[in-house]
Amino acid sequence: MKRRPLLAGNWKMHTTVLDACHLAADIAKSCSGLGDRDVLLAPPFTVLNQVAHMLAESGIYLAAQNVCWEAQGAFTGEISPLMVLDAGGVAAIVGHSERRQIFHEDDVLINKRVRGALAFGLMPIFCVGETLDEREAGETFTVVERQIRAGLAGVVPGDMEHVILAYEPVWAIGTGKTASKEQAQEVHAFIRNLIVKMYEKNIADQIRILYGGSVKPDNIDALMAQEDIDGALVGGAALDVESFGRIIHFQEI
Repeated sequence: MKRRPLLAGNWKMHTTVLDACHLAADIAKSCSGLGDRDVLLAPPFTVLNQVAHMLAESGIYLAAQNVCWEAQGAFTGEISPLMVLDAGGVAAIVGHSERRQIFHEDDVLINKRVRGALAFGLMPIFCVGETLDEREAGETFTVVERQIRAGLAGVVPGDMEHVILAYEPVWAIGTGKTASKEQAQEVHAFIRNLIVKMYEKNIADQIRILYGGSVKPDNIDALMAQEDIDGALVGGAALDVESFGRIIHFQEI
């Protein structure tokens, strides 16, 4: 069973307001006429509202790059679900490897963010993945299972239709290295089977699992041909209209 593809662009800490508006407008033009797949952009917090205006009526979804679990309060440097919604966002990336590795966010904190997003009606794009040391030690499945079980703790079956999963091997992010299509498919299939065990087969069949890790125009077709890969979480290539446009318009093979 193939699910509706989702191509998501994570702009990370890039773009001023002017840059973001131009990039969003150009991507919206590139998406014109697409009816069989979804596109999502995750710009910096500072340009969420402006990008929302540029995407109006384009059908492109807007996401924040992280989200707090509280509506408001003394949480300096955070952004609340209500703020994301108010700016035009419908989703939030949670547990990205850069948050885990650079800012030391652990599974407990990430779980709070996942449940906080869901509580306020945002779709969490929940990221998991192993480091190079963990892969070379044969711990990929152990690490991914731990992250998923901990990150989804307390998430009830009824909420799972609003969850998007993303497998992003840390060793393939920003390095130019990409998991082979076979490596990526193997982990995606493992994740889907794990969701069967944690919830039920119908939920596992429906949930979208994205691949993230140096996704480029020259590897998107092969990745998207895999049974359990339902889309991509794109970093650097999402900042280039031509590259991201080619990824959005991946070819079925």
